[in-house]
Amino acid sequence: MSAVEFQNIAMRIERSPFRNVYWFARYLLDTDQYGSLGRSKEVEMLKLIAFVEKIIAEHQFNADEKFHITKKTLLDEILKMSDAKTKVYSKHKNFCRCLDDEIKNLNDVTVFCIAMKYVVAPINRALKTIPSSDYDFSSKAAKIILDTYGREKAGLVISIWDKLGVRGCLDVERAAIVEAFNQLLDNIAGLSIAHDTIDDSIMLTAFVQEFERRAGQKRKSRGGQSLESVTNFLFEYFNIKSSERPSHFDQDIEVDKWFRCKDGWSIGISCKRTLRERWKQLSQADRGTLSHFKIKEIWHLITFDSDLSDDKIVRLGEQRQIFYLLDDSPIYIRCAEHAGMQSYVRPLSRLIDDINRNQ
Repeated sequence: MSAVEFQNIAMRIERSPFRNVYWFARYLLDTDQYGSLGRSKEVEMLKLIAFVEKIIAEHQFNADEKFHITKKTLLDEILKMSDAKTKVYSKHKNFCRCLDDEIKNLNDVTVFCIAMKYVVAPINRALKTIPSSDYDFSSKAAKIILDTYGREKAGLVISIWDKLGVRGCLDVERAAIVEAFNQLLDNIAGLSIAHDTIDDSIMLTAFVQEFERRAGQKRKSRGGQSLESVTNFLFEYFNIKSSERPSHFDQDIEVDKWFRCKDGWSIGISCKRTLRERWKQLSQADRGTLSHFKIKEIWHLITFDSDLSDDKIVRLGEQRQIFYLLDDSPIYIRCAEHAGMQSYVRPLSRLIDDINRNQ
């Protein structure tokens, strides 16, 4: 697109009565400044919108009268949604100030109603169908794999757990947005206010942009928990008894799971996709420290090992920290054949057998 074409689009957006549909949606969902009325008071807001739409549809008022009545109704009723003595009241008051500035004519009132009714509320409903955790998808598939092939496929379960969960959650997400988007198309087609293709695009992209922003927040909350989740799943599936963290052990090692060995010592399992820069902190827990707390070893389950250098493996391996890597990982294969490092690396397929051997 040339600069002239882009400028033309920008000008058409600015002149469109729908130019604020995205911003109205954002204001309705802004928690810090405006109290997120589009979520916290969704039912009340939809009732208010329905009332405002009835006023707009009345024939006994002219456009100017409808504008003043509907705008005053919106501002007055929004302030009634919270107690004046509460902290959120000041946020709702800020919201009303914002609307007072942004709503300048009856078209703006209509667009505000559209933002709440056809953008914010449908996104709220769609997001409720999207999982906050990938556990359900991953655990079902993992159970089928282990039921069929047994514990030697534990490494496979660990390696594909992320993919199973992410794919399952994204499939649900896709279905939700397609359904909501399709409904939005129908709603836009039925609007009584005049609109052209640019107007339609403004509304559609406002919906998609806001949906993606909020869906992305849910994706982020799901991330980073999967390795710990798969370890918990494996402990439950194979009836492995976990134990508490050794008393007074306060080193900077993020250990997610502990189990007690038959000799009374403990082994800790750290479930992180990659060791990253934390390895220098991990190295503070030397052999003497582990022995003092009767910790036999620390096991690291790592699925992304590209930053796992020989230096890290040897330095931590000498401190009784073992790396469980994917069976087909080039780093595992190389280290397993190296006389100096083969004691510090193990294949993930051996994890359950190694736990059983120690318990």
